[in-house]
Amino acid sequence: MPRRVPRTVLDSLRTPRGFHGFLKTTAVCTLIAGLLSPLSQAVAAEQATGQTTAQVTAANDYCGGQCSDILPPGENGNATLAQILLNQAFGTQPDHAEDQLGPYANLATGSSGLTDAKINTFFNDASFGVASDQIASTEKPAGRTDVTIVRDKKAGIPHITGTTRYGTEFGAGYAAAEDRLWLMDVFRHVGRGQLTTFAGGAASNQGLEQEFWRNAPYREADLQAQIDSAVASAGARGQQALDDANAYLAGVNSYIDASDSGRYFPGEYVLTGHKDSITNAGTIDHFKITDLVALASVIGALFGSGGGGEVNNALSLLAAQSQYGVEQGTKVWESFRERNDPEATLTVHDGTSFPYAAKPATAQGQALPDAGSVTQEPLVYDRTGSAATTGAATASTQAAATALTSAKRGMSNALVVSGKYTASGHPVAVFGPQTGYFAPQLLMLQEIQGPGISARGASFAGLSMYVELGRGQDYSWSATTSGQDIIDTYAVELCEDDYHYLYHGTCTAMDEVEQKNAWTPTTADGTAAGSYTMRVWRTAYGPVEYRATVGGKKVAYTTLRSSYLHEVDSIIGFQMLNDPDYVKGPQDFESAVQHINYTFNWFYADSQHTAYYNSGDNPVRATGVDPDFPVWARAAYEWRNWNGATNTADYTPASAHPNSIDQDYYISWNNKQALDYASAPWGDGSVHRADLLEDRVKKLVAAGGVTRTSLVKAMADAALTDLRAEDVLPELLKVVGSSPVTDATAAAAVTKLQTWVTAGARRTETTAGSKTYANADAIRLLDAWWPLLVKAEFQPGLGTDLYDAISTNLPIDESPSAAHGPTGAHAGSSFQYGWWSYVDKDIRSVLGQSVQGPLAQTYCGGGSLSSCRDLLISTLKTAAGLTPAQVYPGDDQCSAGDQWCADSIVQRTLGGIKHGKISWQNRPTYQQVVEYTSHR
Repeated sequence: MPRRVPRTVLDSLRTPRGFHGFLKTTAVCTLIAGLLSPLSQAVAAEQATGQTTAQVTAANDYCGGQCSDILPPGENGNATLAQILLNQAFGTQPDHAEDQLGPYANLATGSSGLTDAKINTFFNDASFGVASDQIASTEKPAGRTDVTIVRDKKAGIPHITGTTRYGTEFGAGYAAAEDRLWLMDVFRHVGRGQLTTFAGGAASNQGLEQEFWRNAPYREADLQAQIDSAVASAGARGQQALDDANAYLAGVNSYIDASDSGRYFPGEYVLTGHKDSITNAGTIDHFKITDLVALASVIGALFGSGGGGEVNNALSLLAAQSQYGVEQGTKVWESFRERNDPEATLTVHDGTSFPYAAKPATAQGQALPDAGSVTQEPLVYDRTGSAATTGAATASTQAAATALTSAKRGMSNALVVSGKYTASGHPVAVFGPQTGYFAPQLLMLQEIQGPGISARGASFAGLSMYVELGRGQDYSWSATTSGQDIIDTYAVELCEDDYHYLYHGTCTAMDEVEQKNAWTPTTADGTAAGSYTMRVWRTAYGPVEYRATVGGKKVAYTTLRSSYLHEVDSIIGFQMLNDPDYVKGPQDFESAVQHINYTFNWFYADSQHTAYYNSGDNPVRATGVDPDFPVWARAAYEWRNWNGATNTADYTPASAHPNSIDQDYYISWNNKQALDYASAPWGDGSVHRADLLEDRVKKLVAAGGVTRTSLVKAMADAALTDLRAEDVLPELLKVVGSSPVTDATAAAAVTKLQTWVTAGARRTETTAGSKTYANADAIRLLDAWWPLLVKAEFQPGLGTDLYDAISTNLPIDESPSAAHGPTGAHAGSSFQYGWWSYVDKDIRSVLGQSVQGPLAQTYCGGGSLSSCRDLLISTLKTAAGLTPAQVYPGDDQCSAGDQWCADSIVQRTLGGIKHGKISWQNRPTYQQVVEYTSHR
């Protein structure tokens, strides 16, 4: 099947069916001339406030010029209609729209010659303030005297300095709208399930709103109630957060009014029919406090909610038991599940145990479905027009699969080394979130200095009243998605009809929540008119996701996560991280992130200490409940002290969360956190992409004298390495080479693969910009061979049904050119989810090597070395016979057979500005390099 980059919002502008098809170049030029007549945003600000060359700096920067960061493609995510037309017609870029993309991309081929002096060739200087000769603009938003926004020449990053708390947050909101207004508007509509009505009915837009609204189907009253609850439960900090949010929104709305009257608002509002380019008729709706909850629900679902997928787990367990019998089938299933694999790479590696979500000795309350009885609960009803097309139906199917499968979230990595092992004696960290690649980017950079706030870094657009990932005066912090299990599935017993259920013995009506959407064609999205209704049935145990029978009894399976109805509770933790009077050391850092209820791994570094903490509201489950499977919705199996009205319960104490201070080093790439801390995602076994960091950082620490340069190089090398080739291919070649390879085709393939492994197993260009890989044939061979060898190795022993069921739980492969996985194609992030651990354990068993936590049986060739070898050689020869066009079939971005392009990273358009492709790297989108020289 051809791969496609998800096409959302304004992606149709990339093709001739966008405005190129109806607007000729001469017409574009004429129109642009007219559109340039209103004052531009920069000119309006300069005329209103005057330009100044005075240096605007913040005190108390203890990083000594050794803090750096990067966030492609660029800080400026807004573009007027004229700028969009110029970009589409001639490829020109608005100022600061992509000036961080080149440095980011260049690290792929430039890291080998890296030195500390050259780091900021590939990163920004993340020091506080702006030198006087580097000030590009200065403005006082809305004429306020209590806040100033200075932008630097290099990247156009807003440096917000306020003399009052209100003014500071007003400035943060104003700057956010300057840089990301359109994106903020898009995602508040995604969170409300209203994207198609706002931006157009493209099938991808339909899928996007369905994916998120299915699991967070909130009414306006629900959104407001979450704000009220968060404020009430957090005392003075809760009230401060509310005040900050209101000031932030006032800044956002002030910019909306200014840009509307000045006619420099984002051009997407014209292209989607919300504004008229000639008369300026139409409105841009002000933001309100509940929009922040809608935005938070999207970000939390993307990056901070682990677990789920219990129904799919049950189906694969039933398939295993059908194939092998109940006892052996359960053993086989558990061996593939790897929920506490002894060979898994750990972030806390000092042997400390943090038991959580373990398999109980005797399961209680389990509610497995009867074979063949499970049906997915419909979400979309009453389709008309373009909502009833095949493409729309496919988008709905994909959205449901993403929303309902076990947590295939993740991305982001961290490398942190204690000062004991560095050249300077100060800790060094290279870390950041891997949030995908978008235009504009989901995150934005900023510096905020004001009463009780002193920070610089990245924040999600629309939620940037605080820096969410970045640095304070003498410390930096970052996060990776942890994904521990905070989601459970309950089997609610039905009564009266399919829309009533038993709740604590009482027959209770389900709550029907609807969202009706309709759309018509626009310049941006020519999708024909259409409409549909999304309908979710809510229970106290969460939304209904499936229907089934259990022991012949009709049930509805619901999904309950601990952050449901608590999307904004984490704001207090971020407020604390920005407060220099609160965070003064690693213990304060851990205390702050304990207030974040989403599932993240948090990392910290200052001039003396490093730290790690795993956040999230981990529910205390009833004794005997197995979190991997559905349980009965009865009081005996609920979370301890659970309140169904507020979705609150007892949560595991902070000390029970994996945590550590001053370990020799920390690495994380969404791997297992600690001993006995059960993995919610499948695939945390003997081979994981975190091994690419673990092996490199461990060697650096053993040698000592770690520097920022050496740690960046370790990250960059891992970012170009094919995990399969480095950690699994050598074992496969051992089996193949256990006897002389006499077949010429196979022998030639083996030579190419071995040469690539010896060279470092990297997927990298021959020279910068060549768009041709070194060892290209070997890379193509492995890309073609992997799915063939996995199927041949495992399907005969597992049987088709079980093989397919486990593949639903864990994809076979996630190479850079793969179209499956949580990120889709052209998204950079790779090798997180795949069968590498299974192949590794199985092949090592065939070779007679020691395996801890082996699979329940040996699969390759039935355990026979010679039979396994024959199987591998046969599939390798098949792979060698495939043409480049067959291995890389092409898509709407690349022609068939173009290997480099198939791997390349595309900035997915969420607005009207498009950018060029860059060479593949597997690294954080926003990334910091830090080494503090002193402390307060």
